[in-house]
Parts: sequence; structure tokens; C-alpha cells
Amino acid sequence: MHLGTAMARVRDAIILAGGMGTRMLPASLYMPKETMPLIDTPILNHLVWEATKAGATRIHLVLSERKMDILGNFLKGEVIFDEGVRVDLPRVALSVGSEDVEIIPYIQESPGGVADAISVALTDIEGPFLVLLGDMVLIEEHFGPEFSGPENASSASLELVIAYEKSGLPCVGLWSVENEEVSNYGVVGIRESGEPGTIKLVNEIVEKPSKNEVPSNFRIGEVSSRSNFILCGRYLLPENTSQILEEYPTSRFGELQSISMLDHMIKNGQLEAVILDHMEMYDSGDPFSWLKSQIDHGLRREDISEGLLAWLSDRLA
Repeated sequence: MHLGTAMARVRDAIILAGGMGTRMLPASLYMPKETMPLIDTPILNHLVWEATKAGATRIHLVLSERKMDILGNFLKGEVIFDEGVRVDLPRVALSVGSEDVEIIPYIQESPGGVADAISVALTDIEGPFLVLLGDMVLIEEHFGPEFSGPENASSASLELVIAYEKSGLPCVGLWSVENEEVSNYGVVGIRESGEPGTIKLVNEIVEKPSKNEVPSNFRIGEVSSRSNFILCGRYLLPENTSQILEEYPTSRFGELQSISMLDHMIKNGQLEAVILDHMEMYDSGDPFSWLKSQIDHGLRREDISEGLLAWLSDRLA
């Protein structure tokens, strides 16, 4: 049984950026963590371009009231820099979105978890839709800002759309981590839907387990050099998501409402797993993770890797 309308076009994407960012304090005092730069390009730009590359023409941005105050004028499309500023950069590098994409901001009154944030924008969405967590960057190509825009953006959301167009099933993006990291994420068990090589389906989701609580059937062949698949902040949800959430109210399920929603899809239909291990995942959830992300991305960027590596080698010596 498929949840939602199989083959309906995916035209909407929700970017969740309403969290308080307390683990990034004091860095997040004056700047939402979703706008922090991955070296020189804000996370939000990466996410908007990724959703656009996947075919989204309406991007619903869920913010806290404080973040709306900080970003409001920018999201209205006001021109901040004229054409004479940084002529070496494409204009898309200095804006959010493009003329073909509508950015629609919303205020989440109080932080209530992923599903609660999704529900803020659901009344304006028809059909299946993408969800991108605002503090997770997934990229396979490492470019500088001179290559800004959807054409060079991450294909993570596009891969979910392609999977959905083939199967008609809602999807979650997965990435693998070592045992030491499982307690930070929702860990996912998966299985083959039939013969080897067919689509992979989610069996179960365990939220922030200990090493001894991870699902035992998550490894499929040799798809990953690491052992535990985690939710990595990319979802393609069906058009009846609003009705599903009504069965799992925030008042009862709290911040685990989103896990209950995904469990519902697993038990009442099927939930496809899209493995994104060929990409790098950069998490801005805490300062040390983000520092490692900056260094890793810099070492992979052709324009600055040589200088950065030379400096690091000298510093470590």
C-alpha cells in the first residue's frame, strides 16, 4: 500500500530552522545556526539550492520569531549589495533562492520538535513534499561560491525525488556512522524489499540508542564501510502527512512525534530508505562538529585545499 499519491510531482519543500540553537551558543547569539557559513557560503543557501535542484518551486522556511526578526528583510528579497560589489561572484551567491523559486517564511511559536515544525507549513502544501533539516548539509561536490546556485548544489533531495518517482513511496535519507556516534541520532534498521538490488525499506527507527540498542539488521551487503545508518535530515513525505500527525498529537508524543509519524508509515504502508553515503554530511548542531566540517570541506575544495593543507601541516609540525 502506498501512502500518498504515487507519481504526484514534488513541488514543495520545507526547511526547518526554528530551533533555538542552544548547543551552538554563544556563536548563535547573533546569527541563526542555519545561516552560519560552511567556510564562505551559508548553510541556508546550500539547502535552498538543493531543494530547487530537486524540483521545488515553493520553499517553506520555518523560523522562530527571533530568527524571523533577524532575517526578515533578507527573505523579502531586498537587494543588499549592488551589482558593483564582488563582481567575481554570481549574483545568486548573494541572495537566497532565485526568480523561479518562492520563499515562504513561517513562525514556529515555540520549539516542539521536527513534526511540530512541519505542521506549521502544512496548510499551504498540496501533494508530497520534501523536508530538509536546517542544520544538516549533505554535499558530494565541494565548490567555492563562484559555483553557487542549484546547478552545482547537492543532489541529496533530488535522489529522494527520483526514488519516489520510481516507487511512489515516502522516503528518508540515510547516512552511516561509527558506533561511537549512534547516541546522537535516530538509528534505522533496513531490509531489501525483495531480490537483492531492489529498493531498501525501513524496518524500525530507534531514537538516540546506546551502542547495545541499535537495530541488528541494518547492514545490507556492502553498501557502507560504516555500520549504523542514521536519519540525516532529508525526508520526502506523503500528501496525507497532516492526517497522520493528527493521530500523534504533540501533547502526547512531544518531540518524538516525528518518529511516531515515520513508524506509522512503516507499519501502515512502506517507507523507503535512500542511502546517501557517497556524500559528506556536515552537522552544525555543535561547535566541534561544525569545526570538523569546515576543515573537511576546505580540504576537499580545489580553490583552497592546497593552502589549507600547507598551513595545517605547518601548524601540526
